[in-house]
Amino acid sequence: MSDLLLPEFDEETAPFWEATARESLVVQRCDGCSRFRFPPRPACPWCQSFEFSWPAVSGRATVWSFVVPHPPLLPAYAEVAPYNVIVVALDEDPTIRMVGNLVASADAPINSVDPSTIEIGMPVQVVFQRVADDVVLPRWVRA
Repeated sequence: MSDLLLPEFDEETAPFWEATARESLVVQRCDGCSRFRFPPRPACPWCQSFEFSWPAVSGRATVWSFVVPHPPLLPAYAEVAPYNVIVVALDEDPTIRMVGNLVASADAPINSVDPSTIEIGMPVQVVFQRVADDVVLPRWVRA
């Protein structure tokens, strides 16, 4: 796929992307109240602490929601339509949700799963796919 939309790395998100490059899924956690938060931000919305860490999580989750874009809104994705976009709830904290794609395997394209087979509540596991020299995306496979 040409013209793939790639994430922008900044001070707040860099630890997440550095971890995905090592094929590890991390989530920012407040060192004050121990709550996870995603997306990352400088201060905890619950206790206002500025202290945080980036522990690894299991990568196990469930499909919370999904959509199949029709028609693809971005030209770079037209050649792989139809494809799915899923929202997963992490097992460690179901209030932490991440957006990605359900794929058949770590090296499979985003259209490798028939969208009609996706179900809310389906267990999934993170996999990692290099999409650029410096970008590794978390994607999901059936658990």
